[in-house]
Amino acid sequence: MSLVVYNSQSKKKEKFEPLVPGQVKMYCCGPTVYDLLHVGNFRGAIFYNLVRNWLEKSGYQVQMIYNYTDVDDKIINRANQDGLSSDEVARKYIIEFEKDFNRLGLRQHSLNPKVTETMPEIIQMIQDLIAKGKAYAVGGDVNYSIPSFSEYGKLSHRKPEDMMVGVRIDKDEKKKSPLDFALWKGSKEGEPSWPSPWGPGRPGWHIECSAMAKKHLGEQIDIHGGGMDLIFPHHENEIAQSEGCSGRHYVKYWMHNNMIEFGGAKMSKSLGNVRTGRAFMDEYNPEILKYLILSVHYRSVSDLSEQSVENAIKGLSRIYSSLALADYFIKPDVTPSADPKYEATLQEAWNKITEALNDDFNTPEAFAQVFEVVRGFNSQMKRGMKNNPAVSGKAVAFKKFVVDFGGLMSLFQENPTHFLKTLDDMLLNKMNVKRDDVDKIVQERTQVRANKDFKRSDELRDQLTKMGISVSDTPEGSFWEVTK
Repeated sequence: MSLVVYNSQSKKKEKFEPLVPGQVKMYCCGPTVYDLLHVGNFRGAIFYNLVRNWLEKSGYQVQMIYNYTDVDDKIINRANQDGLSSDEVARKYIIEFEKDFNRLGLRQHSLNPKVTETMPEIIQMIQDLIAKGKAYAVGGDVNYSIPSFSEYGKLSHRKPEDMMVGVRIDKDEKKKSPLDFALWKGSKEGEPSWPSPWGPGRPGWHIECSAMAKKHLGEQIDIHGGGMDLIFPHHENEIAQSEGCSGRHYVKYWMHNNMIEFGGAKMSKSLGNVRTGRAFMDEYNPEILKYLILSVHYRSVSDLSEQSVENAIKGLSRIYSSLALADYFIKPDVTPSADPKYEATLQEAWNKITEALNDDFNTPEAFAQVFEVVRGFNSQMKRGMKNNPAVSGKAVAFKKFVVDFGGLMSLFQENPTHFLKTLDDMLLNKMNVKRDDVDKIVQERTQVRANKDFKRSDELRDQLTKMGISVSDTPEGSFWEVTK
């Protein structure tokens, strides 16, 4: 099955065929850098990382642009609030975002352009739109004329005449039509500004992305990604600007990821549930955030409830425990041998993963295949069983399968033993249980078992179970972990 993607504009799945065979030009809306990003902002960063990786795995050369909006009302407000310049605020939060981005282990983009680096191209694009009768200057501002673009609304499927209903018309308004939007805003006191043919000022939000995409990818691109909240007005206005300027179709495939909720409630300041990605990673772990986002289809709402976090921890624990088990059998003194039958099983699972990801990036189905492979591996391999070339070969093949799959998602690349300990320490902290206390009970149980005091051994196991600790006994000793 070849790749199909859901196109937000056509509202259907379409076979993916890039404008130039073998090459993909991809633009994703990045953050407005005035604060730490909330978890919802990271959904796009995490998901489009997978899209780019899968396209490359499928043999395409991908140029991926992820911009920084470093000129914006929110940045100006933050600068005034903190007694800094807008430039200082933007630089500060680009650095903070990149710390969080790197902590997630995501791949660097081809380029991260900034609005402030694109002023000549923005001004030139506005001039071109004026020359083509798509925009007009008035009192130091420049507005886009929506009536001049007959296809306005084709992405959001809104009709301009319907949008006019209830629109308040101000007699001092500089717009010819109430729906017209700003391409250039005349300067105001205390705001950053740049010289232009219409006087000093700064660009409107929408023209920034059109200009950055054109500068680095050209007039036509294959994929434009972003959150569903950007469909209108931002992406709708991008189409009007870019196509109004070039006269050519702007984006072949519009992809939009859905929102994140907490326990069924949308994130909002009024509800007090806005949470930064950093705070979430501090409390839990970057792997948990990536798993939560990627285990849900990108066009579905992702819920970061306590239950979903608990489920993510269980899922990650199952996979990392299996990777630790595989490492147990991968030893330098045992030369692994291939098991054609097992490798055929893994290939069949990989074929199903390929089919799932080619079906509009169906990550839940892809994860289901991985868990099926994990279940099969765990049913055949147990700590303490005799190691040999065939057993070691199966462990090698299994680990490669999981790590290769995880590489697409920037998941499952941690040292399994270290990660499981990190996971347990996080859970112990939430349970208010000390690791040393658990170790002491486990050591005492090992001693009474050696003395064949099985009654006391069972009592200690019950005590651990009540504490939320599971114990496994092997010929090499007892292992414990937090029950998940």
